Amino acid sequence: MKLRVPHTYVLLVGLIALAAVSTWIIPAGSYDRVVADGREVVDPLSYHSVEARPAGPGAFILAFPRGLREIAEIVFYIFIIGGAFGVLDRTGVIRSGVRGLVRRLGRNKGLIVPFLTVVFAVGGGTIGIAEETLVFLPALLLLARSLGYDSLVAGGVALVGANAGFAGAFMNPFTVGVAQGIVGLPLFSGLGFRLGLWTVMTAVTVVFLTRYAKRVAARPETSLVYELDRARETETDAEGPEPFARKHLAVLGLVVASLVLLVVGAIRWRWGILELSGLFFGLAIVAGPLGGLTLDDTARAFVRGAADIAYAALIVGLARGTLVVLRDARVVDTITHGLAASLRGLPSSMSAVGIYVVQNLLHFVVPSGSGQAAVSMPVLAPLGDLVGVTRQTNVLAYQLGNGLTNVFIPTQGYFMAALGILRIPWTKWVRWLLPLLLIWLAIGCAAVVVASLVRLGPF
Repeated sequence: MKLRVPHTYVLLVGLIALAAVSTWIIPAGSYDRVVADGREVVDPLSYHSVEARPAGPGAFILAFPRGLREIAEIVFYIFIIGGAFGVLDRTGVIRSGVRGLVRRLGRNKGLIVPFLTVVFAVGGGTIGIAEETLVFLPALLLLARSLGYDSLVAGGVALVGANAGFAGAFMNPFTVGVAQGIVGLPLFSGLGFRLGLWTVMTAVTVVFLTRYAKRVAARPETSLVYELDRARETETDAEGPEPFARKHLAVLGLVVASLVLLVVGAIRWRWGILELSGLFFGLAIVAGPLGGLTLDDTARAFVRGAADIAYAALIVGLARGTLVVLRDARVVDTITHGLAASLRGLPSSMSAVGIYVVQNLLHFVVPSGSGQAAVSMPVLAPLGDLVGVTRQTNVLAYQLGNGLTNVFIPTQGYFMAALGILRIPWTKWVRWLLPLLLIWLAIGCAAVVVASLVRLGPF
């Protein structure tokens, strides 16, 4: 009998239920929080037991709406991205532009996957793009289909490419910068070592995606999402793209200008999700009339695009629900304390690997990069000092533990939203990505061991 895979929403609700049950088993505990250099971190010596607050039926039922409320910025960001893409799609610029690009590529179409993967890896390694990849997924879906690839390739280029760069980041201010600041290291010190790691991670990812893309292009039926993509083509390909016209060129120029503004805003003005949401809302307002739509047609296209992406937007709240339940039951610090305690007594190199493993496990519970740094680094850095692990190695273990599984664990909201946009079940994605993830984990472990052996510094 064929095993029936549950719906993604069912899987996430199951995780919330499992978290709720665990709060009746895991004792409640807490670290005291202190403010250091304007950032709230835990006092590593202050862990103590607190009054238990195990999750009851009410906490379970409220986990989803509370998760939506806590992460509302990202939820509405996704809705606005969907609306903006709906307007762009209605103008015809995406389909006509993709068709023109494919025609111009000709025999060089095989270069598009490695090139775009490297571009996204650079973004992940420098400015830490993660949620920003959602913007590109609808267009990448059309491009991948036009080149004879599947939706896994489309998602892989943006999500996996950016995540390879994010995990091996050499200048990511949201992981490396935050963690080094907490433990007192010079900002972006150890850059040469991390640049080498980024190069290896990116190269391995490019080879994986390129080989898979070639195989699917040659034998489409081997794709894990072959039937899903065929159904998608039936839904969306009823009308062919209209010829590329002057109005499309104007809209395309507006899109390019918006993407440039996105990069400049993120780097120079420290734009967050709120500002990016405003950018894409403004793009939708201007793109419609520029592409020949009336204001009413622009509004209808925006609403339809937002409606089409509701599945992806709402899933972010469900993914957050697990953390809401564990945090409110006051067991997250207990989990951190227990994982840290398991490392005591290990030799130096083994301790470094242990810290790496702990960070990977902790990331499932605390999927936020800066949040994981604030919880773990004040605890694990002093522990590393005692067992002979340099603080730079400790930061490297955190960086890898925080980044490698971002596009694998179901508690990572933006990743689950991306799968919603791609319409790929989490189980199929996991089956496809698992070989690469295991290679990533092995590379990460080797990097931590080497860093420990050479005593990566300055301290």
